[in-house]
Amino acid sequence: MNNETWLNKVNWSDDGLVPAIAQDAATGRVLMVAWMNREALKLTWQKSEAVYWSRSRKKLWHKGEESGHIQKVKEIRLDCDGDVILLQIEQQGGIACHTGRESCFYSRLEQGRWVEVDEVLKSPDEIYKR
Repeated sequence: MNNETWLNKVNWSDDGLVPAIAQDAATGRVLMVAWMNREALKLTWQKSEAVYWSRSRKKLWHKGEESGHIQKVKEIRLDCDGDVILLQIEQQGGIACHTGRESCFYSRLEQGRWVEVDEVLKSPDEIYKR
C-alpha cells in the first residue's frame, strides 16, 4: 500500500510549492536551491533522484535530464516548520550549477561587491550541446 500522508506534513505555499535545498551528502556543501511541488517530492522519493518544479518552464524538471548531472538522493529531510525540504544528495559529474560549477553559490561578497570564487568545471555550451 502506497501511503502518501507524509506529503500532507509539508507546509506547501499558496502556489503549492516548497523550497528544496540540495546539499552534498559527503561534504555538506550547499549546491543549489530549487522548488518542488507535491508531485516533484513524491517522484524524488520514488526514484531516489531529485525532481524539481521549474517555475520558469512551469513543468517538472528531473535534475540532469539535459546535462546528465543527476542528483542521487541519499536522504530527504523536512525542517521544523514543515516549509523547507533538505535533500542530501550525491551529485553525478560533480556539477550542480547550470554555469558548469560545483555549486550555484559561487559568488562571495567581498568589500561590497560579488566575486566569483569557484571555477567553471565544464563550459555550459559543452554541457548543454548548444
